[in-house]
Amino acid sequence: MNTSASLRWSQAKNVLCVRLDYLGDVLMCTPAMRAVKQSASGRLVTLLSSKSGVAAFPFIPEIDGVIEYAAPWMKSSAPHSATMDMEFIQSLQSHAFDAAIIFTSYSQSALPAAQMCYLAGIPIRLAHCRENPYQLLTNWIAETEPQEIVRHEVRRQLDLVESVGWKTAEEKLSFSVRDSDVDWMRDRLHAMGIDLKQPWIMMHPGATAASRRYPAGHWTQVIQTLTGNCGYAVVLTGDASEAAMIEEIRVASGSIAHSLAGELDLGKLGAAISLASIVISNNTGPAHMASAIGTPLVDLYALTNPQHTPWQVESRVLFHDVPCRFCYKSICPQEHHDCLSKVKPAQVVEAAQSLFLSISSG
Repeated sequence: MNTSASLRWSQAKNVLCVRLDYLGDVLMCTPAMRAVKQSASGRLVTLLSSKSGVAAFPFIPEIDGVIEYAAPWMKSSAPHSATMDMEFIQSLQSHAFDAAIIFTSYSQSALPAAQMCYLAGIPIRLAHCRENPYQLLTNWIAETEPQEIVRHEVRRQLDLVESVGWKTAEEKLSFSVRDSDVDWMRDRLHAMGIDLKQPWIMMHPGATAASRRYPAGHWTQVIQTLTGNCGYAVVLTGDASEAAMIEEIRVASGSIAHSLAGELDLGKLGAAISLASIVISNNTGPAHMASAIGTPLVDLYALTNPQHTPWQVESRVLFHDVPCRFCYKSICPQEHHDCLSKVKPAQVVEAAQSLFLSISSG
């Protein structure tokens, strides 16, 4: 990067960070956003993301503001009129951003977001790109994943912002738990009969993609062993849409677990994770929240991609290796889900006990 370009990036005060996926993806960008924030005094950082992504705003101190956008090139977005997109670009222009950083996984193209930022008049724009973007990006890193190397998602985004001179010494994920949410959760757990002086487990059986869900029957066996045989209290979490599935798991296990399904907003979920002794979760948002908060984690890791393992937290990552690994599919294309379904409940129990042993000896 030449001196003139370097100066433009160093002088940028109003920066847009684009990550249009889900909560977990946004959390994995927080170290890079911290580097953006810390690299210049008084710099403002705005996150442009999906509804799920912008929900993290109150809990990420590195972010000064958010803009919600259902980008039509993202699979989570419902169809809408192109007029809405043109109006959105006009509204984006009104923010007078000095720079835009477009965060993507290597399976995504940055070009639609780059064109959006270009049309909104954002003068300098940075992303990874597989083909020459010409005027759409003023700065770009040639995409070499996965042909030459595969990096963790966090490292990928840190490398991106470092290319314009923005660094941070603190590479931990960011999620700040609020005292008011912890107080509420303590009271709720007490009302459920959970003794916070004793070890207890938070389990999260849901996930946005069917390919990343550990089978319900396996969850039942894990609960029965960890609660019935090992004596640990178990609390199940999930959103309202997952409540029926979670209740089915709870009842099938003999109603020995507790359920908070549908009760928790994001802040209260963060509080539950912070109070839990360990978390057992599919590879989804709460797993990355556990990484950010520092709660030991058993991660049931569907091999849909290699980039999203727990970051800087004590963890046990469980999967069954399969020839179709790293398919990047929301629904198992082989229709067998072997990368998760062949992880035996006994392995999950063993991993949980290993974490408890590590906690007690540490």
